[in-house]
Amino acid sequence: MSITCALVELVPQPSLSIRVVTSAQYLPEILAKGFGEIMQYLQEFKQPIAGRPYAKYYNLDLRYLDVEFGIPIQQRFSGRNNIQASETPNGKAVTCLHIGPYSEVEPYYRALVEWMKDKGYESAGLAYEVYLNDPENTPPEKLQTQIYEMIRTSEEIFCSERPQSR
Repeated sequence: MSITCALVELVPQPSLSIRVVTSAQYLPEILAKGFGEIMQYLQEFKQPIAGRPYAKYYNLDLRYLDVEFGIPIQQRFSGRNNIQASETPNGKAVTCLHIGPYSEVEPYYRALVEWMKDKGYESAGLAYEVYLNDPENTPPEKLQTQIYEMIRTSEEIFCSERPQSR
């Protein structure tokens, strides 16, 4: 299997999202319920969507997965209860397209990490997935997920390595 990776620049887009810490085994149900809540909220206020559903992974600890998932919208809109105003990631990322069941994404993440290593980039510690088709209407083997690993810029690396003054 050959996985093609590419460097891209992401532009932030307003969104509404929900952030949770959960075990990976519960994630499919949480995402389905949460995306439904966000869509209902958007419909209630007649707010159009402006992109595909996404998830931002702040860690990859499968027992305590810190994930924010949401739906891009055209303009900033306030949240309510567990739905918050947010935005999609901004900056440089390496990306690849996974086609198949969500449970089979691990080799694609490994490919992204290997690509960054080979090109001399460092991860910013944020993974981002965009779900290009609907899992309720698409067979698992045809699901498409655009996967991104955000990259630290040279300025971020410099600032984090510089000694702190007292």
